[in-house]
Amino acid sequence: MTVNNLSLCYHNKLILAPMVRVGTLPMRLLALDYGADIVYCEELVDLKMLQCKRVVNEALSTVDFVAPDDRVVFRTCEREQSKVVFQMGTSDAERALAVARLVENDVAGIDVNMGCPKEYSTKGGMGAALLSDPDKIEKILSTLVKGTRRPVTCKIRILPSLEDTLSLVKRIERTGIAAIAVHGRKREERPQHPVSCEAIKAIAETLSIPVIANGGSHDHIQGYLDIEDFRRATAASSVMVARAAMWNPSIFLKEGPRPLEEVMQKYIRYAVQYDNHYTNTKYCLCQMLREQLESPQGRLLHAAQSSQEICEAFGLGAFYEETTRELDARRAKLLARSPEEAEEPAEDTSGIIKMAIKFDRRAYSPQITPKMCLLEWCRREKLAQPVYETVQRPLDRLFCSVVTVAEQKYQSTLWDKSKKLAEQAAAIVCLRSQGLPEGRLGEESPSLHKRKREALDQDPGDPRTQEPAMPGELCKKPFVALASGQESPLEGW
Repeated sequence: MTVNNLSLCYHNKLILAPMVRVGTLPMRLLALDYGADIVYCEELVDLKMLQCKRVVNEALSTVDFVAPDDRVVFRTCEREQSKVVFQMGTSDAERALAVARLVENDVAGIDVNMGCPKEYSTKGGMGAALLSDPDKIEKILSTLVKGTRRPVTCKIRILPSLEDTLSLVKRIERTGIAAIAVHGRKREERPQHPVSCEAIKAIAETLSIPVIANGGSHDHIQGYLDIEDFRRATAASSVMVARAAMWNPSIFLKEGPRPLEEVMQKYIRYAVQYDNHYTNTKYCLCQMLREQLESPQGRLLHAAQSSQEICEAFGLGAFYEETTRELDARRAKLLARSPEEAEEPAEDTSGIIKMAIKFDRRAYSPQITPKMCLLEWCRREKLAQPVYETVQRPLDRLFCSVVTVAEQKYQSTLWDKSKKLAEQAAAIVCLRSQGLPEGRLGEESPSLHKRKREALDQDPGDPRTQEPAMPGELCKKPFVALASGQESPLEGW
């Protein structure tokens, strides 16, 4: 059985459950403040994540995964890096692995949602829909365990029969996952149905890996001591708390919950400091207020149409003004730097070979680019293919790339307007430092020209013409960014 090198322990832990629209950065940090050991982000769908770019946000000191429409899909920070588990919704092993590699340098663990019964999850074959396809479950989890450096877990619901449930979890355990979270209800059951502590206990007694009990908020968990009672009733290694923590994240405190007003104010401070969208902040605060939504403060919250108005509703208007002034000043200072003066990517830059180079398309053949030349040279020299690590500055949205070839890093000191241009510039730095052809007009690159001629001489009906003989053929497929920097087979040239 293959098991990842684990850096996250799932024994005897208090865990914030993944909750859609709730498990964003402010709530995760708040739960950690109040005693949670591990925090899960909300379920994020693989297809959405694969459209994202990883951006180091210097103004906020965060790492953001940003969609093409500039919306932040996932935001994290150093404070939670060793405790946050990224939960994805997926129905495909290869997509799941691509997402895991995209985020693995910024999170502590990878989880697959196999228990959500909502239509938005199941209609794509994700969530609880996976429970009826054990072969797919096994393929997804095995692929992740073998392909990522982070511990892999999954979260399931129980099946109609205990026998089928135990058969499934034993098969899941054999994939090498680090732990399994079990919501003690069937797919069709809702919070008003009683949670089956007996089923979770049977699973815990059957498996050797940690079992995380979930689903106790309605019947069992109203305070900190109830969490331990629920753990004992299920014989689980750890307990994952969802709605009880959503209502008041200080439920993780041994000393007992803090007053709701204090908790909400602390949540708002995190939301402002980390530029959380006001609609998400408002939603989470509404979940905390619950029956107090009709109070004067609740009505002010309901009417709020900005982060500033939310702050004013909770007596934090001065805090909002001070914090936004500080953020604006930080952004202005960053923008005032020229691209050449800006900080380098957030990796260790010691030993990087650097040149001030930009890629000018007009100087190169459209059929042969520096990246193609570098890849061809690596193949000829029997080296691993180049690995590109690219970051984007959020303030001016310029890119800088570092390419690693034979354990040596190369980088242009000039930031560029697109990821592709930045990677071409990094490739040029490597090629020039080695005295190699880079594909400039009038420059001969015999091996690449030979490949082109061979491709043109092939019979179009020959099935070999469907093989990706030329790297340039890959540009017809969508780009997938991998945080590890590896070239994805879907990446364009």
